Amino acid sequence: MTHASQPAPGPQSAGAPSAAPPAYGALVLAGGAARRLDGRDKPAVTVGGRPLLDRVLTACADAAQTVVVGPRRPTPRPVEWARESPPGSGPLAGLHAGLRLLSQETVLVLGADLPFLDRETVRALLRIPDGCEGSLVHDGRDQPLTAAYRTEPLRREIALLYTEYGTLSDLPLRLLPAQLRLHRVTSPASSAAAHDCDTWEDVATARARVREHGTVLDEWITAVEAELGIESGADKAALLDLARDAAHGVARPAAPLTTFLVGYAAGRAGGSPEEIARATAKAADLARRWAEESAPGGTEGGAGEQPPQPGSTASPRTARDPDTEDER
Repeated sequence: MTHASQPAPGPQSAGAPSAAPPAYGALVLAGGAARRLDGRDKPAVTVGGRPLLDRVLTACADAAQTVVVGPRRPTPRPVEWARESPPGSGPLAGLHAGLRLLSQETVLVLGADLPFLDRETVRALLRIPDGCEGSLVHDGRDQPLTAAYRTEPLRREIALLYTEYGTLSDLPLRLLPAQLRLHRVTSPASSAAAHDCDTWEDVATARARVREHGTVLDEWITAVEAELGIESGADKAALLDLARDAAHGVARPAAPLTTFLVGYAAGRAGGSPEEIARATAKAADLARRWAEESAPGGTEGGAGEQPPQPGSTASPRTARDPDTEDER
């Protein structure tokens, strides 16, 4: 190859990351043949009830521009579409097709089969250190489809590969990172985010993981918000505490009804995270007062006051007066 390969810095040797991720374009490759999935439409395979492509698009929702390379399909947000030429000719041909539509100086390059890609990993990739031409996840091996690149060096290397081989069709993707100066992101979280679904065993593993005790609620809430087209910013712990208090202090069916009403009230008030927190706090305080009344020795008119018993002629005084007691 005419361009000399440069040594890539290790994960600790790269320069300091920039203060904030730049505006970026996202390029998602969704045109593979999925031979190890029996030819199924892999981006449409679901994990946690959501298509793999939708999960990836959610993780990069703040991209200034998003291009998906592959057959058109419904998506949860607007994207632009491109096709490699010929269709099915491999990831390098797909990158070439997608890059022609992008104008940002930084491009996030992703496969469409990353069920656990999250925004924290996206931000980590976008903080490309000075002196580097990109960042990619390294989980024991380089993951060039969980990566961010400076756009011009990426275009340069794809053009050089085309010059050397006369085609981009079916060239192995590993040729690309070998020619770029890359920062490698090696955290456990980023390695988990790079888990892809190439086989049915991979899909089964991902589906089991979203149902694990420590993650199932977060996965479910994220799926519901995506399905409803909202991003609430709600304090899930506070809402769960409210549901618990309503179930225990009132009745079990009160839990879902109360949280529904909190959401309804917050929505009427504007739907901001602050309005959700305010409605949650009001309902939680009501649940506390309700529970106090029904507890043994609970309050009626104020702390420590007991209601008079039916038929009683006793004074409403709730504690004996020592002086009066002595007089009797």
